[in-house]
This record gives sequence, C-alpha cells and structure tokens, in this order.
Amino acid sequence: MFDLTPDPIAFRLGPLDIHWYGIAYAVGLAAVYILVTRLAERRGLQAELVGNGMLLVAAAALAGGRLYHVIDQWQLYASDPLKIVLPPYSGLGVYGGIITGTLAAFLYIRRHRQNFWVWADVVAPGLFLMQAIGRWGNFFNQELYGPPTNLPWGIPIDCAHRIDAYPCTTFPLETTRFQPLFLYESLSGVIGMLVLIYVGERAFRWLRSGDLLFLFFIWYGVVRFSLETLRLNNWTFFGIPTAQLVSFAFIVVGVTGLIVRRRLGGGDERGEAVTGETSEQPARPASGSGPAPLPDESA
Repeated sequence: MFDLTPDPIAFRLGPLDIHWYGIAYAVGLAAVYILVTRLAERRGLQAELVGNGMLLVAAAALAGGRLYHVIDQWQLYASDPLKIVLPPYSGLGVYGGIITGTLAAFLYIRRHRQNFWVWADVVAPGLFLMQAIGRWGNFFNQELYGPPTNLPWGIPIDCAHRIDAYPCTTFPLETTRFQPLFLYESLSGVIGMLVLIYVGERAFRWLRSGDLLFLFFIWYGVVRFSLETLRLNNWTFFGIPTAQLVSFAFIVVGVTGLIVRRRLGGGDERGEAVTGETSEQPARPASGSGPAPLPDESA
C-alpha cells in the first residue's frame, strides 16, 4: 500500500507550478511521436507528417477532452465557470479527446492526400500508449478511483479529493484504500499497444487498413464500460452513465467497421476497395524485414 497521497505539483518555477498531470501528458505525447514515427517508416509512409499532425491532433484532443470533462464534472465548475479555462487544469475526458482528435486527424490526412485508414493503423497503437502514460496524471491528481478495497495495490485518497459517497468520517484516511482505476486503464493501454503492434506485424496479410483502429475502439470500449461500473457520481443520461453509453457506441462502431469493410468487396486485404481505387502493391517482405511500403493515396 502507498503510505502517502501524492502531491499534484512536481516542482515550481518562480510563481509557476508545474503539475505532474501536465508532465504525464507531455511525456505521453513524446513517446507517441517516437512510436508513430517508427511505425510510419516501417509502412513506407511520409513520417515527416507526424510532427505537425500531432500538434494539430493534440490541440483538438485537448479541447475535446476538456469539454467532455467539464460536462462530466459540471458540479466542480458550476459555481466558478472561469476554472474551465484558467490553469491549473484538473482533468480531461478521454472520449472527448478521441472524438475531436480523430476528426482533426482525418482532416489533416485528407489535406495531405494520404490514405486515412492506413494512417489509422499506424496511430492506433499510439492511442494506447498515450493512455498508458497519461493516466498517471490522474494518480497525482487523486482522481479516477473506484470504491474502497482491501487489495494490496489500493491507493489512499485525501479527504479533499473524495466524492461525497466516501467521507473521511466513515472511511478514515489512515486505513482506507481505493481501487486504482487509472492503473487498470494504464495497464490495459500497455497490453493493448503490444497486441496491436504484434497483430499489425504478424497478421498483416489478413488485415484491411483501418482494422487496428476498429480493434482499439472495441478494446477501449469494453475496458471503459467495465470500469465505469466501479465509479459513482458520473455524468448520466436517463440514469445510465454517459461514459458507458459512449463505450457501447465505440464497441458498435468497431465491430461494424470490421464487418462492413470486409463486405465492401473488390479490393485486397489492405482495404483499397474502400477508396474505389486499384493499385499494384509489392509483396510484403519476409518476416523480420518489415512490411512493404504502401503508396500514398487519398482515402
């Protein structure tokens, strides 16, 4: 068990507080840049597009994630709406970030006349990696936790950071530990990233471009839907946690995408049928030498 609750502030530069939350997301973005660049190079794509693309997608994801979080936790901002835009920022909603980030990525890729689905497969493992690292910002902010637990990896939560259902008068700080939901999502992200990279390399001939993104939607949707059963006081829609509804929608999109793209017909396993175009593709090199380059084409 952890003996102390974490300090959200990593260090101070004069009057400026540098928060662990921001550091976690900065480290996550740097790691994603390295991973996506290398995967793009292995696919024969224009890796130089990654840098500018990430800046655009990150900005869109931050805006969408912040909006989702504010709606989800409106009770924290109702009395002081300026906290929505003034630092320090205490949270981001993953689903909001995924939606706006994906839209920004689609527009960016289309602008550069690249195949969106091919790039989606390259970016999908990076989404898991971002989750794996970024979720540790929730640990330092003492958020994204579940009910009290006796499990050895339970974490303490300061009285000031608890929801009303778990007051310190009933659940003493010294003896109460909570389910670390942030940790479960982080571990899921690590495993998901490794699985997508492995599948993308080993099952290349049986995949259509875009499959890895749809697998990400299904994986993350299932994990988030399950973890939401352990959370209280969340944004609900007709009594159902909104995050679970969005999770279900992600699962449906993922499953539907995998099915529909196989029924469009006419193209090879990498999904050229989706564009209505045909192109000659070189055979994939032998295992260990990396996948064959893919030509640039509009989606």
